[in-house]
Amino acid sequence: MSFFTNIFKSKGKEQIATYIKNGALIIDVRTPNEFKSGHIEGSKNYNLSEIRNNLKAIKKLNKPIVVCCASGIRSAQAKTILSSVEIDVINGGGWRSLKKYV
Repeated sequence: MSFFTNIFKSKGKEQIATYIKNGALIIDVRTPNEFKSGHIEGSKNYNLSEIRNNLKAIKKLNKPIVVCCASGIRSAQAKTILSSVEIDVINGGGWRSLKKYV
């Protein structure tokens, strides 16, 4: 790992921890079946394909959001969608690694 990778990776972990500590809502963007097989307690499930249809409801929550999925790829897409409507959101990556912050 390069010096820069370590810096940015550390910053991301600190940001995730800060969001969680400050009451961010975790949104898991995996499919309902994936979510049922295991998820972070208290997280909400909005399948990535449903995110656009639920933007108003998510925005009304008026909370910072941490999105997660299985690996971080779908949550990166969800972050882009949510950010486009000015929702305060970060990508938490894979849900299993995100569990350590909860």
